[in-house]
Amino acid sequence: MTTPGHWHGADLVWEIRVQPRASRTRILGLHGGAIKIALTAPPVEGAANEALCQWLADELRVAKGRVSIVSGGHARTKRVCIQAADATCVRAFCQRWQLPEPVAAP
Repeated sequence: MTTPGHWHGADLVWEIRVQPRASRTRILGLHGGAIKIALTAPPVEGAANEALCQWLADELRVAKGRVSIVSGGHARTKRVCIQAADATCVRAFCQRWQLPEPVAAP
């Protein structure tokens, strides 16, 4: 199984697949090597991207400004970077949602 995330120094990079207009925001599991996240926001005018960054910031206990979409801004599959992510919070997040923990950068 491929891991959807890796550490790049202190930063965490995750592959994420979004499903907008869901009934609630939550992780649905893995989808083709990416974490699949259902978002309540619609895919209109960046609302889903904004909701994704805010939700990840809240879940990982970082400032929203430290969460950015580095590729896939207009696609369902995105690459997201969390700057200076706390490894303990990431580990707890992965355990809570039953996700594989990120690995060291290749």
